[in-house]
Amino acid sequence: MRSRREVFDDIVIDVAERARTYLGSRYAGVEFAVEDVPLSDPAPWEEPAAPLGRLLPVGGSVGHRVVVYRRPVEARVRDADDLGAVVREVVAEQVAALLGVPPSEIEL
Repeated sequence: MRSRREVFDDIVIDVAERARTYLGSRYAGVEFAVEDVPLSDPAPWEEPAAPLGRLLPVGGSVGHRVVVYRRPVEARVRDADDLGAVVREVVAEQVAALLGVPPSEIEL
């Protein structure tokens, strides 16, 4: 039997693969990651609630990273169908921020 963590990771992997079609070669090095909770308090420009995801723009030889926070996402969903929808929304928002387009343009 697969754990909730494994199921969550698989959903993020699937959504990340779909997101790669929007990233093209310019952002081919973008990494997708899952963390249980955010490492710090929200930045001053972020909502006071725990974020569901974050884009960590990193320069130099290290590429950008899209992080999905498992525990805050799981706390906001009712069932497995909701889980996939929320992960798609979170990843779409972060990819849209990276590309400078509205999230509605990213269909995952």
